[in-house]
Amino acid sequence: MGKNVKKPQFWLAISLVLMILGTVFANLFNTSFYSVKTSEISFKTDKGVLNGLLYMPQGASAATPRPAIVTTHGYLNAKEMQDAPAIEMSRRGYVVLALDCYEHGDSYLSKNDINNAWFGYWPASVWDAVQYMYKQPYVLKDEKGNGILAVSGHSMGGFSSTMAAFFDEQQYQQSVKDAKPAVRKISAVLTAGSDFLYTGYLGVTEAVASKALANRTAGKIAARYDEFFFNAANAKPGQTVVRKDYVSTVDGKAFLGNPENPQAGVFYPTPEEGKRIIYQPSEMHAWNHFSTVTTGYQIQFYNTAFGKYAPATSLGPRNQIWLLKEISELAGLIGFFMLFIALVQILVKRPALKDVQTAALEFDGPTTLAKKIAFWVLAAVSAAIPAIYYPAFMGKLPAGLAQIKYVALALTVLASIAVIVQLARKKADTVPSLLAVTASSFITFGLTAGANSIFNLSPIFNEPQTNAMIYWAVAVTGIVAILLSIAHLFINGPAKVDLTKYGFVVGWRTVLQSFVTAVAIAAAGYLILFVVDALFQTDFRFWLFAVRAFNINHFLTALGYMPFFFLYFFANGIALQINTNSKFLQGRKGYLVAFLMNIGGLVLWQLIQYGKLFATGVAAFPTVNLNSITLYGTLAILFTSTLLTKKFLEKTNNVYTGAFLNTIVVTLIAISTSTMYIHLQ
Repeated sequence: MGKNVKKPQFWLAISLVLMILGTVFANLFNTSFYSVKTSEISFKTDKGVLNGLLYMPQGASAATPRPAIVTTHGYLNAKEMQDAPAIEMSRRGYVVLALDCYEHGDSYLSKNDINNAWFGYWPASVWDAVQYMYKQPYVLKDEKGNGILAVSGHSMGGFSSTMAAFFDEQQYQQSVKDAKPAVRKISAVLTAGSDFLYTGYLGVTEAVASKALANRTAGKIAARYDEFFFNAANAKPGQTVVRKDYVSTVDGKAFLGNPENPQAGVFYPTPEEGKRIIYQPSEMHAWNHFSTVTTGYQIQFYNTAFGKYAPATSLGPRNQIWLLKEISELAGLIGFFMLFIALVQILVKRPALKDVQTAALEFDGPTTLAKKIAFWVLAAVSAAIPAIYYPAFMGKLPAGLAQIKYVALALTVLASIAVIVQLARKKADTVPSLLAVTASSFITFGLTAGANSIFNLSPIFNEPQTNAMIYWAVAVTGIVAILLSIAHLFINGPAKVDLTKYGFVVGWRTVLQSFVTAVAIAAAGYLILFVVDALFQTDFRFWLFAVRAFNINHFLTALGYMPFFFLYFFANGIALQINTNSKFLQGRKGYLVAFLMNIGGLVLWQLIQYGKLFATGVAAFPTVNLNSITLYGTLAILFTSTLLTKKFLEKTNNVYTGAFLNTIVVTLIAISTSTMYIHLQ
């Protein structure tokens, strides 16, 4: 057994077992032990195409229609983020459509205005899905034809759900005015992580929305640590990452009908014979997706909202299995990345790819106390700068960018002067290193000085959040290049560490074969994923980190981003090779330092951000909301890519194979799980 454990074939088998068993069990829980049929559906609308996962419990049919729920995700997510309510409500007998909003997942608009892209898609997404679902014979209607149908959404999906109820009431009132048969297609509305901020821009304020709710049952899940909403006073200065108490606010009280001493978790009747409730879990915005507490609230709400139409069930709110699906998909996720590490060891032994594996890159690393101190200082700086300037890079904030810009300009000038001096003194041995410092500093200066003119929304760079992420990556690449150049100038160069030890000075055959190897490995992983998606309607994920099947639009968009992601992973690979693969850092120590350099600072930033929020009620950076949330997924990506980079350096002795593979996989992950404007005009 000991010898077998060291063989890549053993780990290949383990990875396949994890993916297969993870998929089988994920499907088991997703279908509630095969009592619910899941299928992916797409339907055309007058605006484009909507896609979703339809959960049909046994017995639901045209002969025995059931209450239905349209539930959808928030900004930057996709339909799979609604696993918890979809699984739990379908196993209780409800028909559920987990919807991809337009411009997310596999839904898209036929055209979108580049100057108004945000407001171009979400207001109609849920309403258009309601139009489709209401027509389906398996969706229950009452004796008057009113739909026994709820709409629900998280964050942006909550705004869309609010708009759907508004449109539904408009249509109903117009029919009454025209003396035509009038029905309300929506009977209940539950939003999570959204107030009336963005619907207010469309004229649907709290007052307008509440009036439009009429006799419907409506609820809001307003988490106390939501990074965005439920505190209008803090929203005005943009400091939204604070503790919330929505029930006590003017809007919260008005939503409930202004009862005396309103309490969270209590249904309040309205004069129109509707009901209102606000839930306030002690959670963050994104934790609503991954909470048994919030899921329990959803179960309670739907059972109350549908009343006599609710399917009979003995399952209480605490009886939940959705988390078991998440754990199963986590096993598949681990197997997915384990597959890459096993395959690279097998493929480099093939004659056709023999040049992938180059000579060992052995060198001593820092040997004196002074050099060791310098090494740890640079390692700390490498970890700190991407974290300290994370908000500045992600948001292109002028103050933070100015600091980097002027430091880079100063280094450019100083290094240029040093080049001239060395040439005048006829000491050319340090000139190449000085030129590297000059070039990398000048490029970083350009990236920060011209930040507002690059990676903006366009038909090529058509994902807003990926644009922010790619700018962060490219800016960090410039800083890494500066640090590498300075380290070589003052530490590695004098120690006679030549460039071959950096892992990028190789022949063209190695580069080409590394690319082929990376493509083959990525293709193998995604082939398995596509089979899993087609046969079982599941993928590999855990909370905010998901590897999902992409479509042709995702792939074409990814091609535009890949060269820039490659720059990051190429420079990062060189940094990890020269800093964590020496004799000074053998084995686990090298891995720990690699993780410290790549994610240590960002982890500390996140701990400070949320630690202060939970301790004092105000986050360390109260204006950084969206990027605080997306950082969780970014950390997962960086952890995984760091592990792959280190493993591939061990197996190939060059930075190219790992850089190519990380570029392909990370870009596809980022593109397929974010907001993408396909037909910008």
